[in-house]
Amino acid sequence: MKLSHFNIELPEELLAKYPSEHRDEARLMVLNRKEQTIEHKLFKDLIDYFDEGDVMVLNNTKVFPARMFGNKEKTGARIEVFLLRELNAENRLWDVLVDPARKIRIGNKLFFGEDNSLVAEVIDNTTSRGRTLRFLYDGSYEEFREKLLELGETPLPKEFERAVEESDAERFQTIYAKHEGAVAAPAAGLHFSKHLMKRLEIKGIDFSEVTLHIGLGTFSPVEVEDLSKHKMDSEKINISKETSARINEAMANKKRICAVGTTVMRTIESSVSASGKMNNFEGWTNKFIFPPYEFSIANCMITNFHKSKSTLLMQAAAFGGYDFVMEAYKVAVKEKYNFSSYGDAMLII
Repeated sequence: MKLSHFNIELPEELLAKYPSEHRDEARLMVLNRKEQTIEHKLFKDLIDYFDEGDVMVLNNTKVFPARMFGNKEKTGARIEVFLLRELNAENRLWDVLVDPARKIRIGNKLFFGEDNSLVAEVIDNTTSRGRTLRFLYDGSYEEFREKLLELGETPLPKEFERAVEESDAERFQTIYAKHEGAVAAPAAGLHFSKHLMKRLEIKGIDFSEVTLHIGLGTFSPVEVEDLSKHKMDSEKINISKETSARINEAMANKKRICAVGTTVMRTIESSVSASGKMNNFEGWTNKFIFPPYEFSIANCMITNFHKSKSTLLMQAAAFGGYDFVMEAYKVAVKEKYNFSSYGDAMLII
C-alpha cells in the first residue's frame, strides 16, 4: 500500500485540544468486522462487548515531563529541550531534541531553572534536531531525577497549540501508568476510569499489562510513498511470563483478547513464536504494521482516531480492513468525532 492511500480530509476543529470531561464518557465508535456494521456509543458502553475470561491488554508505560525550556549561555536565547531517552544514568547522558536546532552546537551549555540550578553541555549531534546532552548536577542521581521532574512539563503534542495546564499532568496519563519512560501517552488507555475498570473486573474481564515506552518515532511523519521503505524508531518493550501465559491461556480458550491501543498491538506482535503463541520478552521493537498484515494474537482492538497518513491509522486499517476503516473515518468526520490523543475512541471487534 502507498502513503497516499491514507489521506484524510480532517477539519481543524475535530482535533481535540482537551479531553472529554469524564474519561469514560468520550464517544466510542464500534466496528464489527464480520457484520460490517458501525455503532455509535460512549466509551463506558465497552463493557457490553466483553464477557468473563476475556483479556484486555494494557500498556502500563508512564509519561514523564519530557519538555524543558532552558537558556543558552552568553546569548540567553530560549531553547526547548525535549528529553527522548536516558543513555547513561551514571554520566547523566540523555538523547534529546532541541529547538531551534541551528543555534545549538557541540560545546554549548544550556541553563535551566530560574536559579540556573541545572546545567547541560552539548556533547554530540545525532540528527538535524537531535543532540546528546550531559547534565551537570551536584546532587545524587535521585535528586537529579527530581530536578528533571520539577523543571519539565507534560509533553502535549505541538498540534494542540496551547500551553500546558495543571490538569494535563493527570489527564495525559492513564490511571494504570506504572513504569516511567514514555514521551507520549498510550491514548486509547486514557479513556479508562477507575469506575469502568472495576465494573469490567466484576464482570470477569482480565487485565494483562505490557510495557512499551512510547518515543516520538511513533508520531514521525511517513515521508516515503512506498510504505515498505518506512523505518520506525526502536522503542523499549517488556512482556512478562505472567502476561504471556495469561494471553496464551485465553487464546486456547478462544476468548476475546483486546489490544488497548496501537502500542499494545505492536508490542504483542513483536513477540510471537513460530507456533503463533505469545513469548515473554524484554528488548526493543521497531515493528511497523500496515496493510496487508496477518495478526497472531489480538482479535479485537481499541484505538483513538488518528491523523491523516499516520502509522497509527495504517495499523488500525491493517486490523479492521482498509476499506472498512477508511469508510469509518469518513463517518467519524461527518459525525464530528474528536481526533488525536485527547480525542474519541474506536473499538474494532
